[in-house]
Amino acid sequence: MTSIAILPVQGAPATHQTHELKIWPSCFSAVEARTKPFDVRQNDRNFQVGDAVLLREYEPESEQYTGRVLTRWISYVLHGGAFGVEAGWCVLGFAEHPPLPPGITNTSLW
Repeated sequence: MTSIAILPVQGAPATHQTHELKIWPSCFSAVEARTKPFDVRQNDRNFQVGDAVLLREYEPESEQYTGRVLTRWISYVLHGGAFGVEAGWCVLGFAEHPPLPPGITNTSLW
């Protein structure tokens, strides 16, 4: 397994990480179409609510990236060891927008 660098994403809060992840074309298309607002991952990166996820479409047959990229923010983490999710794995809930800064609840002026 190769290590992927953590990169800043515009709009991600400074206290959160950005995780760059490979995603296969069928899953990429489903996330893009908003029919798959989650992902199941090995929890080897200490995923946290509010972290940004840079999803890079990856073609496993050619072992190459396609160039398509999506950014999502983690809105929920279901840790493994319960609900049929194996220990060491997690289910990540995705949001299309970064979390609001603390104390901000009204976005009508944004």
